[in-house]
Amino acid sequence: MKKIKLSFWAFVGPILFSYTLIQLVPLLAGIYYSFTDWNGISSKVKWTGLKNYFSAFTDSTFSHSFWFTFKFTVLSLIILNVLGFSLALLVTRKSKISNLLRTIFFMPNLIGGLILGFIWQFIFTEVFSAIGGITHQRWLLGWLSDDKTGLYGLVILMSWQMAGYLMVIYIASLENIPAELIEAAEIDGANVIQKIRHITIPLVRPAFTVSIFLTLSNSFKLYDQNLSLTAGGPGNSTEMLAMNIYNTAFQFNLMGVAQAKAVIFLLIVGSVSLLQVYFLKKGEVEV
Repeated sequence: MKKIKLSFWAFVGPILFSYTLIQLVPLLAGIYYSFTDWNGISSKVKWTGLKNYFSAFTDSTFSHSFWFTFKFTVLSLIILNVLGFSLALLVTRKSKISNLLRTIFFMPNLIGGLILGFIWQFIFTEVFSAIGGITHQRWLLGWLSDDKTGLYGLVILMSWQMAGYLMVIYIASLENIPAELIEAAEIDGANVIQKIRHITIPLVRPAFTVSIFLTLSNSFKLYDQNLSLTAGGPGNSTEMLAMNIYNTAFQFNLMGVAQAKAVIFLLIVGSVSLLQVYFLKKGEVEV
């Protein structure tokens, strides 16, 4: 028994220590500082109670960034999962180039968020402007100059980066569907749409649960792509929650207010994610 306990703690101990030091301690410290006036520099810390939370709720930039992030998350949730599922259906068909297509679709996920942002910034500002000038299409000009097209630009960037990643999750689920069910449906005369609707989608519900969870969490926490593509502009109109919290902390040195925003952010994302997993799990089908 002692050997088992020693081997257990030998494997779990370093990970538990690292998690406590890197995740748990900063989390608890952040919650504490959200009730203080700490500016991130001074050694004097004064307890202020719920003052920072009132400041966060009355901050118009915070509410605007929350609404912008919410719209971005909803659009990304729909587009990313439709794209990922469609690509998975495409590459799981019997084809000589299916493996090549899988590689091509997944490759954007290997590129860092900052680099992707700069790539798409060039596309939106230079390539789109050149095409708009040639074709006289005004909607292609100044793509990142307002919040509406800036929102669409961020969704396009996110979709291009993550669709291939979600595709892999859907592929793993699609390939676990028993071939007998598909063959039985074909014998009964089911067409492609009927097979997808009545067999494929119900059996890949676990993949939808995981993919929607990842989309929600990544969309709410998006920062690096937002920084490199629009930097929150023009006039903070495309500033997302993560960037708003970062700017509050390091640009305005309001560490206490930023921590309060981060705690609110944590509660919102955690609640939405848990509710999503709970309700989707209830409808999953087991084979």
